[in-house]
Amino acid sequence: MEYFNIDLSTIFQVETPVWELVTRGSVIYLGILFLFRVLPRRTGGELAMMDLIFVLLIAEAATHSLGDYSSVTEGFIVIGTVMAWNYAINFLSYHIPFFENIVSSPPLPIIKNGKLLRRNMRREYLTEEELMDHLRMEGLEKIEEVKSAFVEGDGKISVVSKKRK
Repeated sequence: MEYFNIDLSTIFQVETPVWELVTRGSVIYLGILFLFRVLPRRTGGELAMMDLIFVLLIAEAATHSLGDYSSVTEGFIVIGTVMAWNYAINFLSYHIPFFENIVSSPPLPIIKNGKLLRRNMRREYLTEEELMDHLRMEGLEKIEEVKSAFVEGDGKISVVSKKRK
């Protein structure tokens, strides 16, 4: 019965200063946001950049609240900070177009009128073989059949065919 002898007061006691927990959560969130903005668009995969950062940090903060922090409350303070930043960034990017441009990458053209834009492909580390794989999945066999193609801000490739479907 020794296993069930838990002092609940220590589980909720905050030992690390709240300002330090909020600062840590803020610096980590904004730092990862900046790093993902600098990386190529396709690095984030299928998730939007904001969603990826949010899920990653919530998981990390939850992990610490289970082990590294001395109380559950400290973990919830960091999780709350990350949630607040996520909400604030989404709110600001919706209401302020300039802010949206700062946190989100605009679409990058990779094909224009059936011609490859190799410089932009290099920026995204997109090989011609990878692009052709994607075009085949869209039902297109030749680059000349494509009016335009873009690497979107979330890393997905969108294609506009010269033929209307």
